[in-house]
Amino acid sequence: MGSEAEIRAAGRVVGDALAGVVGVVRDTHHAIADRVFTAVGPVAWPVRAAHGVIAGGVYATVHGAHAVLPRLIGFAVGHGWRPARAPLSGNPAGRFSLAVLNGLWGDTLDGRHPELATPMAVRSGGADVPLTTEALRAAFPAAGPRIVVFVHGLCETEDYWSLAADRHATEHPTLGSRLERELGRTAVQLRYNTGLHVSDNGLRLSVLLDELVAAWPVPVEQISLIGHSMGGLVIRSAGRQGAAAGHRWVPAVRHVVFLGTPHLGAPLARGVHTTAWLLARLPESRPVARLLSGRSAGVHDLNYGALVEEDWRDVDPDALPRDNCTDVPFLPEAEHYFIGATLTREHDSPLATVLGDLFVPYRSASGAGDRRRLPFADGNGRHLGGLHHFDLLNHPAVHDQLCAWLAEPDPPAAEQR
Repeated sequence: MGSEAEIRAAGRVVGDALAGVVGVVRDTHHAIADRVFTAVGPVAWPVRAAHGVIAGGVYATVHGAHAVLPRLIGFAVGHGWRPARAPLSGNPAGRFSLAVLNGLWGDTLDGRHPELATPMAVRSGGADVPLTTEALRAAFPAAGPRIVVFVHGLCETEDYWSLAADRHATEHPTLGSRLERELGRTAVQLRYNTGLHVSDNGLRLSVLLDELVAAWPVPVEQISLIGHSMGGLVIRSAGRQGAAAGHRWVPAVRHVVFLGTPHLGAPLARGVHTTAWLLARLPESRPVARLLSGRSAGVHDLNYGALVEEDWRDVDPDALPRDNCTDVPFLPEAEHYFIGATLTREHDSPLATVLGDLFVPYRSASGAGDRRRLPFADGNGRHLGGLHHFDLLNHPAVHDQLCAWLAEPDPPAAEQR
């Protein structure tokens, strides 16, 4: 993305955000004032009329001032102003900010500020890799026939797979580097807009994997998919849609690993949704409810782990969340595994049930629900106590377990489910 377009888009986003805050304050103010004036009765009508004129003028002025900000930034850029370096994508803090922005409001960005919306792409060396044989050969000079695709979670980027790498005093600071050296796999990392519906990202992932397999420098013999958090849901959605479309990558998948994936949903997402519903009951708090309801489609999908379009298409997004999610079967040719973490040492203690790994309960990560239960085979799951959600991205215990699972020989064709 060019720095000029990025600066202009960032200015528009800031202007929209400020205007939104002003709107919440204005509407809350009006709701409270209306309740007071209504309680006082007709005697307050002259004051009410004057109040409306004065307050309306003040809010219109403030709103207009915020609307000017994007125009001022655009004018400055057009006349040669540049920051010392790119404000967002050119530095680590900026990339983190973009990831959070995409996660929380990515569907809005996709429609209104596409310059800041993250496209789904293979990443290498801090840049997108075009899905051509020449570009892939340059980005992956040691490309082999067995590839491992890493799909990150909500508000993350591919950089998250190397979290705390400096604290791991080993020759394999990341899972990808260890799989490459010990098992001869080629690690492929993606970046995508986590604010879109999981089903939309699932479709994009399925198409991307099909194009990746077609353009890979050597014939692909085997694919392993590793998803953290929301990334696991995107993988499951991609498998459903890829199988229906007859995509060539689907039969090549031999391992699917879920790290802290909320298969049955995330209580935090449901809590925010329920809070917004409750706030919408009263006119004074309704503006705040609208602000909370503006969270992305991807966050909405985390209520109960929605994987397909039918799970959200005809559902009122402002109604209380209910588990109407479709059961999506595992890919028949692949072994499926999960790792779930809890802050506590034991996964079945009362405190573990409440805290989980901070974001995802162990029952959700293991797919062991009352209405829905994922068919993980015996031995294909692991609990790690004393860890939090983001430890699962790059922890030595996760490395050891995944290397053990992926090193297992493929079952004979007749035994594959």
